Amino acid sequence: MENNDLLEEAKKYGFIQDQQVWLKPFMNYPARQVGEVKESEDDSLVYFAKRFEMFQDKVKNLLERIETSENKGSFLMKVLHMKEQVGSYDALGDFERIYHTLSKAEEDINETIKQNREKNLTTKIALTQEAEALTNSIEWQETTEKLKELRGTWIKTGPVEKELTEEIEERFRTAIENFFERKKNFFEDKKKMQNRIYDKYRDLISQSVALQNSEDWEGTTAKLKALQNQWKEVGGTLPRKTMTRLWTDFRKAHNHFFERLKKKINNEKNESRGKYYETNFERKKELVEEGEQLLQKHTLGNAVKRAKELQAEWKKVGPVSPEVSDMIWERFIKACDKVFEMSSLEHYIRKRQQTANEPLSETDDLQARINALKDFIKSDRNELEVLEDNLGKLSDTPGNDTFRNMLQGKIRNFKRKINTKTEMIEAFQNQLSTISR
Repeated sequence: MENNDLLEEAKKYGFIQDQQVWLKPFMNYPARQVGEVKESEDDSLVYFAKRFEMFQDKVKNLLERIETSENKGSFLMKVLHMKEQVGSYDALGDFERIYHTLSKAEEDINETIKQNREKNLTTKIALTQEAEALTNSIEWQETTEKLKELRGTWIKTGPVEKELTEEIEERFRTAIENFFERKKNFFEDKKKMQNRIYDKYRDLISQSVALQNSEDWEGTTAKLKALQNQWKEVGGTLPRKTMTRLWTDFRKAHNHFFERLKKKINNEKNESRGKYYETNFERKKELVEEGEQLLQKHTLGNAVKRAKELQAEWKKVGPVSPEVSDMIWERFIKACDKVFEMSSLEHYIRKRQQTANEPLSETDDLQARINALKDFIKSDRNELEVLEDNLGKLSDTPGNDTFRNMLQGKIRNFKRKINTKTEMIEAFQNQLSTISR
């Protein structure tokens, strides 16, 4: 939409009052301030109309994803979250239409969920009846495989209405458990005299325990692997609990030895890794120190060029110790940020001076830079506030982790940029103080 059309659209839904941009009331939502006038009233109205277009595009994209998705229920929280944003998103446009559109999407999703749960109930009733028909079977292996198959299908089947969940799950679980309890008792009775097999396992455990503290790493590794092969060849069956206890004792001795071996290997690797980390750390310190001196040793244009080169070189350097990784990265990105922020500032000031078509005194020039940086910080803080507000409204579910991490990263970047601009203001103010003395 062209700017003139956007302006007309913005005036339909917003107005200017006391240099503040307001959204007109709609539905049960009162009028609210969405921003402040920057350059001019018309420019500000167009800006917030464009923000509405952005929001509208997000809604359209969400609806398109829902339309093409087989799992529409997974989008319910996203729709609800976007409905919440209707009352807080800083923009000018027809939010009422968007609200009704999202409400319709919410209704459709809820209807789909209801239909799916009815279908799931039919499926789970059939699975339960089939399991109950098998509970008294004596075809142990065949029935075991069939019940495992039924249980796998049950797990893959979605939920049913909450008031029916406990009853249907209890019926299914009881049918499964009754069969396996009968099977367990049958084999325990049949195998209770297998002391010979038990003694073989105990002998293999004793041999393993005798080797677990050995420092003959190569020879003991071969012996323990041979014992593992013998364990597999014992054959026969024992009660599950007994077998679990024997296996735990056997593995405990083996794990003890192999953990010692692993620790030995890791210590040797760590010595090599430590040297690798140290070399990378020294190289990164060199890049940081050069980055921190760019504005003192180069013209601004060359400083920007070199900062980009340093960033490319940084990516080629391997990792450093986790204890210092964040610290050295923060120093480096802060140094680069300062160069890029200074470049942006100079571009802005040069453009303003060309428009004014008259030179400024040194004092006025410094003050112009300070004022510009303050305006930039104000804009950054507005964006930061929006990001923090969105993060605060984001539901704490695993499905939102990627979006949450993205928001947190942007918030850190804005905070760092604000700190960089603040330091630049302090430096310019110090220069003003020096001139005025």
